[in-house]
Amino acid sequence: MAIQRLDRLLSDAHGVSRREAKALLRAGRVTVNGVPERDPERKIDTSCDTVAADGTALDLRPFRYYMLHKPAGILSATEDRTQKTVLELLPPEARRPGLAPVGRLDKDTTGLLLLTDDGTLAHTLISPKRHVPKVYRALLDAPADAGMAAAFAAGLILGDGTRCLPAVLEPICGGARITVYEGKYHQVKRMCAACGRTVTALHRERFGALTLDAALAPGQWRELDAAELDALRQGCTGKTDCAPL
Repeated sequence: MAIQRLDRLLSDAHGVSRREAKALLRAGRVTVNGVPERDPERKIDTSCDTVAADGTALDLRPFRYYMLHKPAGILSATEDRTQKTVLELLPPEARRPGLAPVGRLDKDTTGLLLLTDDGTLAHTLISPKRHVPKVYRALLDAPADAGMAAAFAAGLILGDGTRCLPAVLEPICGGARITVYEGKYHQVKRMCAACGRTVTALHRERFGALTLDAALAPGQWRELDAAELDALRQGCTGKTDCAPL
């Protein structure tokens, strides 16, 4: 159960400012459970109350969770003065205050990106202590081999001394499928470089319990379904559950 003031709820769910929400209420354009309501301080139980503005029922869910197939050339950011960001791939009605990508994909990296305004879940998923698995398909300038897989499994030390957790590398045609359990800067590219390989293309297939929906073309998105969200919340909780030893 979530209890919120009506004016704040209107602002969040209807995409208006708090001042505009109060103006809607004063004008009698808002109903609660079918009855006109003008009190901005009215407490709303989002689990059972219904709120409508100008006859249109509002979606009172407190958070949104979107799966996006990120295309190349787009920044994993909420705003940028000169370059297009992933939020600009969403229609205006889907953009909410606080909506942001969970972690980042490099500008030229494609694939699964989670967007949400649920800050608690986002923090949990990107926390270094959680070791949430991330699976990438990397195209390389030279074939991956057993020696490279062994180096990844042992835990690489990068050129600047950064120590990486053990990771999984599976050689595939043209490159490798790589699973990492942390989110260091340009990590997959740097790990491959430490093994003498250059990543020519990188695509994220999985993030935690989520697998990129094959029906989503680059630039397309959809909301997570209940089963996906539940699986995401029940995902990895620590190194011993996730990362190989």
